[in-house]
Amino acid sequence: MPKLVSELKVLVVESNKPTIESICDHIGLLGILHPFIAQTGQAAVEIFRKERPDMVLLEATLPDIDGFNVAKKIRALEQAGDWSAIIFLTSMSKDEHLERGIEVGADDYMLKPIRGVVLKAKIRAIHRLLEMQRTWVEASRQLEIANKELQRLAATDKVTGVANRNAFDEVIDREWRRCMRMKRPVTLVLVEIDHFKEYSEAYGQQAGDDCLRAISAQIARSAPRASDHLARYGEDEFALVLGETDGIGTRHVINNVRQHIAELRLPHSASVTPFVTVSCGISSVVPHADLSLENFLKSANIALTKAKERGHNTVIFVEFGQIA
Repeated sequence: MPKLVSELKVLVVESNKPTIESICDHIGLLGILHPFIAQTGQAAVEIFRKERPDMVLLEATLPDIDGFNVAKKIRALEQAGDWSAIIFLTSMSKDEHLERGIEVGADDYMLKPIRGVVLKAKIRAIHRLLEMQRTWVEASRQLEIANKELQRLAATDKVTGVANRNAFDEVIDREWRRCMRMKRPVTLVLVEIDHFKEYSEAYGQQAGDDCLRAISAQIARSAPRASDHLARYGEDEFALVLGETDGIGTRHVINNVRQHIAELRLPHSASVTPFVTVSCGISSVVPHADLSLENFLKSANIALTKAKERGHNTVIFVEFGQIA
């Protein structure tokens, strides 16, 4: 919600008390009744750090730190997307002084003695700029949120809610490179629902989608770590990438997953058993420069093919072409 002019947080940095009183009287007519007051540069920086005012009316000559250095310190304290307007109050009319003020971060300046009508006009103008900046920042934030959601949707399988094939391709490439750098194993598991085409024909598309969701949820429970990535690999296949994991430990986990899926007891009249089952192929390797990711993927597919050839509802582990 836009701020009123009276709601602006204003910091007055001025060493002369009569000038402070005059400024406070003028801005009080705009409804700004309680500005923050600092009579030294150090006090101004500390107040800015704590209060983050919308606007700073800053005297150029101060008893400790001059206004130019105060402006630089204030700008250094601002975070990304933040902006506080700085108006220099100065009796120096030389162009080089005014130019220096702009260079260190000032947005405008006023020559002393301060004229109330000019001060109020500048505050109103700065208020409009602040509201425009806040609107832009909020719009940018909403756009960033929307872009992130679009990226998430673009990488998500619509049926199961897990990552899709495009996301899998990015993940497996990243994990391959990461494990190569760390000289750690990476394991790939391919899980295929046995006779899924026949299941969908017998029970319908909705039942097929429900089956896919149930299977993906069961696999996901076995992959809780941040380095574990589950994706829908094909129409009836899922891929599980396990970074820094060897195949032997994975084989036991995936056998349990296979058993738990069978225990869901989803009816399947056209399968090897009366219920939905899965076949699983596992491949594992410590990546290095002489090996290719393409061949690693092939080895997992070989393992999955072997599992189906052995009658489905089984798990086969292949370590880069070696049947275990």
